[in-house]
Amino acid sequence: MVKLEDVSSLLQTPADPSQKAPIRAESAYKPLHSFALEKQRSYKQQFGDMYFLRLTKIKPAVEEVAAKAWEGTEIGGERATRVERVLDVRQGELCWVAGTVYMDMRLKPNILEDVSKDRWLSAPISSQKYYSDDGSDQIMLEDDSGRVRLVGDVLNNIPLVTGCIIAVMGTENTNGEFEVIDLKVPDLAPQPERWALSKPPTASGKSQGEDTEMTDSPLQSGGKKIAIVSGLSFSGTDASYDLELDLLLEYLLGEALGPDEQANASQISRLIIAGNSISTVKEKDDDEGGEDEDEKKTVQKKYGYDASAYNPVPSQLFDQFVSELLPSIPVTLLPGAQDPANASYPQQPVHSAMFPLSRAYAAELGAKAASQPGWFDPVTNPWEAEVEGWRILGTGGQNVDDVFKYVESDDRLGMMEAMCRWRCCAPTAPDTLWSYPFQEDDPFVLKTCPHVYFVGCQPEFATRVIHGPDGQSVRLIAVPSFSKTKEFVLMDTETLEVTRVKIASR
Repeated sequence: MVKLEDVSSLLQTPADPSQKAPIRAESAYKPLHSFALEKQRSYKQQFGDMYFLRLTKIKPAVEEVAAKAWEGTEIGGERATRVERVLDVRQGELCWVAGTVYMDMRLKPNILEDVSKDRWLSAPISSQKYYSDDGSDQIMLEDDSGRVRLVGDVLNNIPLVTGCIIAVMGTENTNGEFEVIDLKVPDLAPQPERWALSKPPTASGKSQGEDTEMTDSPLQSGGKKIAIVSGLSFSGTDASYDLELDLLLEYLLGEALGPDEQANASQISRLIIAGNSISTVKEKDDDEGGEDEDEKKTVQKKYGYDASAYNPVPSQLFDQFVSELLPSIPVTLLPGAQDPANASYPQQPVHSAMFPLSRAYAAELGAKAASQPGWFDPVTNPWEAEVEGWRILGTGGQNVDDVFKYVESDDRLGMMEAMCRWRCCAPTAPDTLWSYPFQEDDPFVLKTCPHVYFVGCQPEFATRVIHGPDGQSVRLIAVPSFSKTKEFVLMDTETLEVTRVKIASR
């Protein structure tokens, strides 16, 4: 005998019929366009000018730090003196000098060597480290006068990469090498106050100075949050991963949660997508019979363009994902190494033509675009903005991935901290990180210290707070790749505390 259950209880009114849908928290947002390039740009300039620009900008800061630390220093009755240029160092004289680091590493790619050997096509980029533990790597210090090799035990404890600016104290030995006794870096740049560029919202949600009946006291956000995700890697080839992307979408929209969780999700005022949103993995053709693969490619190739190599599905899926979010939450999009943007740093925003559904929410073309960002804001990589009053610096991860190859350590946060203290967010550009050849300014130099520095597409989540000599405080966040970890990050805009959220399909 089959027992029938009464399922009418599944269809009933909500327990609290007076409950209203929560309202999404507003986002205070001001992009700075620090890394935007002119539309008409030339690549005919020499890359060496970037190093001289960087040295000119950072050298006064590192010399100030070194002068405070080494003023009056005596060793063996000899007082350390400052020398202006690297080639002014004299053998046996205790001195200190500032310059640019150059790493001579046999595993590092060398374009001049490729040209000299008639390798006109660039070699494939290798994922291996440039660092070698056989002692063959050499550390140089250079400026516009010349270059000297640095040696000493102190160098074994401090990570250095090509392009960072340092000051070293020591003396030249009989081999013409500079024996380093101590080393200084510029340390954190001056940090602006919160709300330095914009005014905090009042209780009405309007900025101070606008027409409002409320008082001028700033609004207490009550746990407003910013979501940061990277490595979405849309491909459309993995059904289980597509489900996890749908769960992420429903979480951000508050559709798959209860009333309490919906209220918490409504406090997410902005979503930042930090690189590698499109997968470069090609879908395998199940039908291998018939025409030969090489012959098929030859037939489909027209005017030098291979139509079979392009798959529009990933970008279409990503556009649909973003368009479903945009009516509810503003989205800031940084490109990554796999995204359809220029390969050289700084990457420029992904073109709006890639987003036929989402571009309706983007800023208007013309003069208003710079002053009034859209609900959908494709930005550069690196990217700098003031969000909820905090100065935020973010990248898609290429800068840290390249520094990772220079050092023995696997500590990604340590590399991010070093960049902040070097005052340069991409020190290895243009040596091993492809870069635009700047002539008048090096935008990678950190003129101000951010409150938050995040890097996307990292192997795992990590966070740390670092402090500077003048009271600076920086929240470092390594954002994991969502396609590999199924994790993203929530940051509280009042406390800057970070929470890791994991999406699981089962």
